[in-house]
Amino acid sequence: MARASRPWFWKARRRWFVTIDGKRHDLGPDKKAALTTFHELMARPQKRAVRSDSVVALIDAFLDWCSKHRSPVTYEWYRERLQSFAETYPKLTTAQLRPFHVQLWIDGEEGVSSGTRRNYCRSIKRAMRWAEQQGYVDRSPIMHMEQPRAGKRDTVISQEQFEELISLIPVRELRDLLITTWESGCRPQESLRVEARHVDLANSRWVFPQAESKGNIPRIVYLTDRALEITRRLVLLYPEGKLFRNSRGNPWTTESVNCAFVRLQIKMGLRLLKTQDVQFSNKEVREFTKSLARERIERGEVVQKSDRELELEARRKLRYRFACTLAPKCSLYTLRHSWATHALERGLDALTVAILMGH
Repeated sequence: MARASRPWFWKARRRWFVTIDGKRHDLGPDKKAALTTFHELMARPQKRAVRSDSVVALIDAFLDWCSKHRSPVTYEWYRERLQSFAETYPKLTTAQLRPFHVQLWIDGEEGVSSGTRRNYCRSIKRAMRWAEQQGYVDRSPIMHMEQPRAGKRDTVISQEQFEELISLIPVRELRDLLITTWESGCRPQESLRVEARHVDLANSRWVFPQAESKGNIPRIVYLTDRALEITRRLVLLYPEGKLFRNSRGNPWTTESVNCAFVRLQIKMGLRLLKTQDVQFSNKEVREFTKSLARERIERGEVVQKSDRELELEARRKLRYRFACTLAPKCSLYTLRHSWATHALERGLDALTVAILMGH
């Protein structure tokens, strides 16, 4: 049985001490005050011991460490990906963990890009490497697993294509975000997280402190006149919190921006579809109808869809799906990389472009 923690007096230092859970606490020179502090320490909730055999427990410990020693952006990056792994294997132990678990998890994430698949693998490998470094495990069981290759972002859009893209956007809030990214070449994580406190209007720039930037130096994003005008207007509109928000006043997120780009892809595809005579057979419609929900929510109540409604929904979604094959899907990174390509084409040297992009 473990010995109970008791205060003891260190004669050489003439002070009272106590050791709780392997950590020594200085209680001070006065015995009465030392006992009071001791009882306060013992009344604190006991920290949960990290089970070195539970992968989920190690993930929790790693995320707790990230929240204390890494930026909020980095913590959220790991949390979003590792949460999916923990939900997939809630009872997996480190003795059972093998590379095929990670591979099956990645393969189960449908519709994600090659870069996303690579990042999923990176996240769990980093967590297990951290567990090894901290001494929770003797050796990471997935140390030698090869990471999926990341695809190359080789889509570059011209000024004309960008203006066409902007013309399809009915709301100013999304146009502001896209125009600023196109004009400045900033990272998506910068445009989605910039606040009024980062803005330096006098010098036409955003300044992110080192703790909030990618890398070991402050990040400076220089603004063109067009991007500066948008920033100035948003600073007046939102002096606190994120600058770029949707029409409801909620900050843009990676998910909401992705959905917006999907809608734009459908719009561009439907424009091209008008020049083609595309018809879907009754068999295709019937097969697709099987994948649709048979019910919908109307004014808070569950309503059964009619066969006609299901058929129309199937034809509409099949048309949208085909439209997506006719037009490329853009992203904020597409705009950023297009900015870099056009800057090089204008004669700007590679070193300056790299610095302006924050590399």
